[in-house]
Amino acid sequence: MTDEPEIIFETRGRAGLITLNRPKALNALTRNMVRLMHPQLAAWANDPAIALVVIRAAGEKAFCAGGDIRQLYDWGQAGDPAVREFYHEEYRLNTFIKRYPKPYVALIDGFVMGGGVGISVHGSHRVAGANIKFAMPETGIGLFPDVGGTFFLPRLPGRIGTWIALTGARLGQADAHWSGFATHAAPTDDFDAIIDALCETGDPDVALAPYAAAGTAPLEALRPVIDRCFDGDTVEAILATLDAETGEHADWAAKQAASIRQKSPTSLKIALRQMQDGANVDFETCMRIEYRIVSRVITGHEFFEGVRAVIIDKDNAPAWQPATLDGVSNAAIDAYFAPLDDDLDLSSLDRA
Repeated sequence: MTDEPEIIFETRGRAGLITLNRPKALNALTRNMVRLMHPQLAAWANDPAIALVVIRAAGEKAFCAGGDIRQLYDWGQAGDPAVREFYHEEYRLNTFIKRYPKPYVALIDGFVMGGGVGISVHGSHRVAGANIKFAMPETGIGLFPDVGGTFFLPRLPGRIGTWIALTGARLGQADAHWSGFATHAAPTDDFDAIIDALCETGDPDVALAPYAAAGTAPLEALRPVIDRCFDGDTVEAILATLDAETGEHADWAAKQAASIRQKSPTSLKIALRQMQDGANVDFETCMRIEYRIVSRVITGHEFFEGVRAVIIDKDNAPAWQPATLDGVSNAAIDAYFAPLDDDLDLSSLDRA
């Protein structure tokens, strides 16, 4: 018996259909999946018979819970250049999806984090299922909100993106739709019918018209306090504002502060700088910034310690270095953002 393919491509009617097919691994994104997906997208972009692309996932638990972190950890520990090659290829794929010349429809249910966000949020149409759990939890493993987070997070309403980047907060269906991560919201049970309509019509605006609205978003009521508490220029200032919060949101603010204090101080300061810089530059510049950061992170301490604590040993007791925010200098953060001799190459994306 042959192993199941990690990713499945098929042509159905007017659509190119992608199925992420690692349900037992929460459809975590591997280098092989990236390497197969990019050229297939390029072929469909140039095929006049294909009107749009649809991406979905096998299983019920996750659309894609991120990159294959354990593999990246092993490569990094071994000094294997494959770890940096993965990010180079992944970021090129993210950029191609952002610039894709045809509608790109992601049907998203269950966990969607990290690498899964990178292959969904940049598409033209994002349909949130009833069980979606969207998050960017990277600061908790010594990483940073990448795959275009530098671009899309600062463009969410108010300071919502900063809150997500620093806390790793999860959003459900209504919040994902209200915030703009998703463009549509649908019952998960409707996904098959949506695919049929997309394949038949080739027109996502027609097929998705019934799903333009979602329920009441709890996040909408929280936005004023999020905007107030996460408006600081430094992580320390944000924590001070959260600590000082009184009244009806005091408990909520205390939980946010406690969550932030569990994260890597270095990752937190990187993430806030991303939010500040990313708000003012274009998508390609954001991806180059992220490649600069990740090229340094994979040769440092925090990522490997975070993965050890959360994924390998599961003691949830990372020994961050430095252990406190005041130990992370502005100069240290500047170094992560400095240009590389071999910056991310975003040329010829349609000929992958």
